[in-house]
Amino acid sequence: MAACCLLAASAAGAGGAALAQVPPSPAEAAAYTGLHAAAHHGDMAALERALAQKSGLDLRDGRGRTPLHVATHAGRREIMRALVEAGADPRALDGQRYDAITIAAVKDDVETMRTALAIGGDARAVTSPYDGTALIAAAHLGHDDVVKALIAAGAPLDHVNNLGWTALIEAVILGDGGPRHVETVRALVAAGARRDLADRDGTTPLEHARRRGYAAMVMLLEVR
Repeated sequence: MAACCLLAASAAGAGGAALAQVPPSPAEAAAYTGLHAAAHHGDMAALERALAQKSGLDLRDGRGRTPLHVATHAGRREIMRALVEAGADPRALDGQRYDAITIAAVKDDVETMRTALAIGGDARAVTSPYDGTALIAAAHLGHDDVVKALIAAGAPLDHVNNLGWTALIEAVILGDGGPRHVETVRALVAAGARRDLADRDGTTPLEHARRRGYAAMVMLLEVR
């Protein structure tokens, strides 16, 4: 997944995750029944009733979300655990090819992301139409605590998405140069992310940081 873009101007060059990973709308939620409704509302009793009826654990809504995706959007961690214990696929991808880990990463919800990992999600998974990772999405948004948790979980540091960008590149070129993006760069560099991997134009993260005047990032990216 390339970055999850917040602005239309960056949507073509980023992963579109913030736009693609929208939570269920009020209209969608109102139309939910069975497991989707229980997942959205965090209603464990309703979930158990639906499970007793052998409802489809991986049934999809109009955007390809399973009940697990819906529970993740809502931060319903106990529901997430119960669904997977009942047999739901913890690595299922929604209609835009995002998994529970990436959904939580984009939300900046560390605890829900840890739950997605604990129930069987894969921090190394390639997700989204941009063939990226949850780490790239989190790095783009400057979700530094999420980035650190994903690094600890074994997320690939140097995965290159189909736009030719790594997490480190996205933290620079799609970030705002502020404290959380700086901390994201610090965490990636400290973990061993390659600073020499350039984009398709041959521009390295350091060169991008210099062009943008991101002095703190430049210091972190300079070879010492």
